[in-house]
Amino acid sequence: MTVPMVTSAPSIRRDYLLDTLRRLLETPSPSGMTDAVVHLVCGLLAELGIEPQLTRRGAIRARLRGRSGRPTRAIAAHLDTLGAMVKGLKPNGRLEVVPIGHWSSRFAEGARVTVYSDHANFRGTLLPLKASGHTYNKAIDTQPVEWTQIELRLDERVHDLAGLQALGVHVGDTIAVDPQPEFGPNGFVTSRYLDDKAGVAALLAAAEAVTRTRAELPLDVLLLFTISEEVGVGASHVLHGGDVAEMISIDNGTIAPGQATCEYGVTVAMMDSAGPFDWHLTRHLLALCREHGIEHARDVFRYYRSDAASALEAGNDIRTALLCFACDASHGWERTHEDSLVALAKLLALQMTSAPLFQRDRHAIGPLADFPPGELQVLPDGVPAD
Repeated sequence: MTVPMVTSAPSIRRDYLLDTLRRLLETPSPSGMTDAVVHLVCGLLAELGIEPQLTRRGAIRARLRGRSGRPTRAIAAHLDTLGAMVKGLKPNGRLEVVPIGHWSSRFAEGARVTVYSDHANFRGTLLPLKASGHTYNKAIDTQPVEWTQIELRLDERVHDLAGLQALGVHVGDTIAVDPQPEFGPNGFVTSRYLDDKAGVAALLAAAEAVTRTRAELPLDVLLLFTISEEVGVGASHVLHGGDVAEMISIDNGTIAPGQATCEYGVTVAMMDSAGPFDWHLTRHLLALCREHGIEHARDVFRYYRSDAASALEAGNDIRTALLCFACDASHGWERTHEDSLVALAKLLALQMTSAPLFQRDRHAIGPLADFPPGELQVLPDGVPAD
């Protein structure tokens, strides 16, 4: 494998990235209710001169043209977030709720939300069943942490089941939780749903850099924005035609004891719960980081999977990798740093402008001739050979 390094990375506009992230966070998009954010991203792509196409349910495919359309590269980030849904109407005028996606009810307690019913929207707060220490004393500290211990208090004059029915609330109404973003002067960004809106912003910033500088792309690059990753569907529904040879997923890298995620750079995941990522593609991304001085780390994630897993499970024969921005307290009160997002965007732009890994990848089936060797070649100084 010989992959020439690009000479320089297209410059990433930090202001564009952060403004885009703010707009994404301000647009509610729990899984199953993503139309508004799809319209937003399609508009952002159009501003860059990139034409979006939509699947039936609204996943976005947008093509950056390169010298060759075969094979095609793909980079995927997901637009959907966690949320909740009305499970039942309670006799006390409050609502029973269940989560959309997998997140702890401890992060739901006290959250401000909007309920999207058939004909109106309602504001409210997610509360534990025992919410007042003045009433329940120390019992507020001993109730279990689980969704059956949560109820939604609407900001409406309603105190019984009949009142809820008259209001027009129904089982199955979607609940969007306020993200409450905060952009600090020292570069820290705190918000719900940085997973994966920070990844989407980084991908759009990389696309903006490539189009603004008119960087030459060796291959077509598909920008994929999926709409149901948080519920396990991911990129299984947005890859068509069999022409994609390399796919990079963008997601969060967790900051926690036992993890090696780079808090102010980009993290190249070597494996997630679905198994190892492609040996050659991950090493290529690491080489780009070394060549261009991008702060980076490697990590392994045991308890989550990305868009790449669903793409492979759908039968796509593609090389996959996972690139991560730093994310502390994932699926809760998340925090990242803008340096990590810029590093991710820079690496994505470099990948778009780098040569394909293997010529044989132009075809789904090819000869043994240029298939990678079975043993890693190591140079005398201990550095793996290309």
